[in-house]
Amino acid sequence: MLSIRMQRLGRKGHSMYRIVVQDSRRAPTSGKYVALLGSYDPHSKTSSITKDKAELYLKNGAQPSDRVVRLFKSEKISLPKWVEPPAKKKSEIKNPDKLRKNRPAVEKAVEPAAEEVPAASESTAADVEAPISEETSAADQDEIDKGNDETKTPPNEDEFPEDKKAEAKTK
Repeated sequence: MLSIRMQRLGRKGHSMYRIVVQDSRRAPTSGKYVALLGSYDPHSKTSSITKDKAELYLKNGAQPSDRVVRLFKSEKISLPKWVEPPAKKKSEIKNPDKLRKNRPAVEKAVEPAAEEVPAASESTAADVEAPISEETSAADQDEIDKGNDETKTPPNEDEFPEDKKAEAKTK
């Protein structure tokens, strides 16, 4: 059975290809081929193919390789119906989480607003506290105060830079 292949030529790093009709049992680099159909230069993307010979061997049943089929299509050589064009490969993204478009947006404008929000929430918490009534004992009021202290979060070190400066001066 005959196959239409590309046979590599050229020096290291600068390949050129012959398009040859060859017995399918032989290696493409053996140098023995039935017919030379043309050549292809992948660096300049130029090809020179004799269309008449190529169509003749395709009609007689020579099997083209996938790369040769793509090259024949670009040269507008008619292919028989039994020749299937190579399927396009679908590339998959290995780590879609690392793409910038999939990362959560970080807004710098939120940080100054976050500093103002705790001050406002403390004032509202003081307003919401249950007023001391005559019926509520002092022990009950201490438990209420302890509960409020647990819910309050301590301030970050970054919120009060003046305290850091004062401690550095005293040391």
